[in-house]
Amino acid sequence: MKTLILAAGYATRLYPLTKHWPKPLLVVKEKPIINHIIEKIDGLKENNEIIVITNEKFFHQFKDWAQNTQTKAKLTVLSDKTTSADNRLGAIGDINFAINEHKIDDSLLVIGGDNLFAFDLISFVKNSHKKKIDAAIGLYDIKDPAMVKHYGVVTLDNKNKIIDFKEKPKKSASTLISMCIYYFSKENLELIGKYISRKDCHDTSGDYIKWLSCEIDVFGHIFDGTWYDIGDIITFYHASVAFND
Repeated sequence: MKTLILAAGYATRLYPLTKHWPKPLLVVKEKPIINHIIEKIDGLKENNEIIVITNEKFFHQFKDWAQNTQTKAKLTVLSDKTTSADNRLGAIGDINFAINEHKIDDSLLVIGGDNLFAFDLISFVKNSHKKKIDAAIGLYDIKDPAMVKHYGVVTLDNKNKIIDFKEKPKKSASTLISMCIYYFSKENLELIGKYISRKDCHDTSGDYIKWLSCEIDVFGHIFDGTWYDIGDIITFYHASVAFND
């Protein structure tokens, strides 16, 4: 298995912090956000390589970071060749780019580089491998129905298979939201290219998961513990306080 960390965004909502510095390299508890993620990946015996995909603007910052970062697995940094938010590829475009550019031919764990979490990934990956699951996504119960309008919301059946996915609904009976943590089996990586080739495809991971759940069985794994999706300065501040307590 390989792990792909998505780090090619331009994080304009975090300006001025990210105007000249990538969001995943912002420091929380004396180390970059991405290092917190890598610590969790290093706990996975199945993983043999960590691939970080970034953009051309921040490529050299990540190359310098990688030279000073130790991991249990091989560490590779890719540039998706984009230079601004105007020509970015988006999450699914970056996954597709990495698969083709790096010739990934293995099961793939995908994690957003702005995910800051305290729980481990062991049961998520182990369960996906053991049950030979085609695709699985990380879910988090925000418990507050008023907050679902900000996220992709998932409904599961009694076997934890996704039976409904709504992107930022005004209201929902479910409070399970999709995190940017995905597992794709080797056999189903080609579906990302199939989706990208569609005229009506969108570059958000939520739209892809919604489409994918109609093509194959996609299962949800509910994580429990501290988690922050670092989208703006306020969330970054709260995450920094929580992780430094």
